[in-house]
Amino acid sequence: MRAEPIPTARLELVPLEVGHAEEMVGVLGDPVLHRFIGGAPEGLEELRARYARWEGGAPEAGTSWCNWVVRERDGGRLVGTVQATVADGVAEVAWVVGTARQGRGYAREAAGALVGWLRPRVRGVVAHVHPGHAASAAVARAAGLVPTGEVLDGEVRWEFPG
Repeated sequence: MRAEPIPTARLELVPLEVGHAEEMVGVLGDPVLHRFIGGAPEGLEELRARYARWEGGAPEAGTSWCNWVVRERDGGRLVGTVQATVADGVAEVAWVVGTARQGRGYAREAAGALVGWLRPRVRGVVAHVHPGHAASAAVARAAGLVPTGEVLDGEVRWEFPG
């Protein structure tokens, strides 16, 4: 499975490339952004290296890494990323929107588009959300996922019902 462009009303999900790192280092550079996702902001070279690994694909046979940058249609600015790791017919999804663009519904719109794109291609969609991250839980719910009560590494597993 390969990422392909996914349009929404206000955004476009564009397959991630190493060249996006220069703009994304600023989008992801706020330490507050890492409160729930962990880690710390990466520098440009670190982000380029990570994006190069992602572009190279998953090292495990039968696993696909699908990564997108999220771009505003109006102005073309990058605002975040969405991703899916697909293995055994199940896609594990994640999303992040830079702090400067939060509160506009971009994560909800991008995650909803991602789940909509994945649903006919996989048999299941799951996400893991920190129990204290109400905004991310709202995004998961809006994308059609429901919490399972299962906790893995301190995060609640959400999945698409059915």
